[in-house]
Amino acid sequence: MKLLVTGAGGFLGRHVVAAATKAGHEVRAVVRPKSPASAAWAEDPAIEVFRADLRTRAGLGGICDGIDCVVHLAAAKSGDFYDQFAGTVIATENLLGEMVEAEVGQIVLTSSFAVYEYLRRPARSEISEESPLAVDPEARDEYCRTKLLQEQLVRKAAEEWGWSHMILRPGVIYGRDNLWNGRVGFPINSRWWVCTAPFSTVPLTYVENCADAIVKAAERTADNVAQVVNVVDDDLPNHWIYLRRFASLQPVRPGVIPLPWIVLRVLAGTASFVNRLALRNSGKLPGLLVPARVHARCKPMRYPTKYVRHVIAFRMSCGWEVVGRKADGTSSTS
Repeated sequence: MKLLVTGAGGFLGRHVVAAATKAGHEVRAVVRPKSPASAAWAEDPAIEVFRADLRTRAGLGGICDGIDCVVHLAAAKSGDFYDQFAGTVIATENLLGEMVEAEVGQIVLTSSFAVYEYLRRPARSEISEESPLAVDPEARDEYCRTKLLQEQLVRKAAEEWGWSHMILRPGVIYGRDNLWNGRVGFPINSRWWVCTAPFSTVPLTYVENCADAIVKAAERTADNVAQVVNVVDDDLPNHWIYLRRFASLQPVRPGVIPLPWIVLRVLAGTASFVNRLALRNSGKLPGLLVPARVHARCKPMRYPTKYVRHVIAFRMSCGWEVVGRKADGTSSTS
């Protein structure tokens, strides 16, 4: 197959390009005009670099020509709503338009666990492919809102044009050079960190595992499918174990202070009540004091993996124990 990979220059994108070529596929790697491309790509005849800004149709001509399947990773993860809307929603609209013109009928969209509803779900329930989506995305954050809109666009286009499509929703994507995870805690200073909801599970997926799942999903689209699949690894640690392990890798190991889930829930609920009652919701609260956000980040939930293994034959190549390895490959004790 020849795959178009958007967001190819990003953390996940680089690994998807590598996994695709390793599996014997050709890749057209889409990177922004001023973003660096991997030097190794220039030496690989299976990789073609295509520089474009998906936020505008100008410069996208021919981007999908000769492509069998589009692997859409590009999205904006920061900035205000308008920045993220442009980088995620408008970019997707433009890409789908190019797919129509080039008559490409297969797409894999990489979405996120961020689209699920957490606030109204009971603690320790499952987050599965059938779980309800966010009821009030505006109360969550811009990323949730724009990823939901992105998914809606892809579904609508796939239904209208009869495309085979898969929507993958990875958990927290991490790797050796991207270990920090804001949902497990935050630093007070260099000597002390806070661990939020220490007994909540981290829905991790190692970047190489996730990239392999995405390539397998692209191969699966040849079978005329329309599926949503969560991507999460097995043997998941809780917040406390993960943060303690990460702390052990620091030059000066910080102390870790637990902040239990029940305390977080009460603090966020109280702050929201006061904001609504006294300030008419005009106060701008930090994320840990916004109920919809703190429930999404910290509520203890369960993350089954049976479906992803069944649908795309997902297999882990690496587990989260990589967090305990220093740069020289030696282990750290927690």
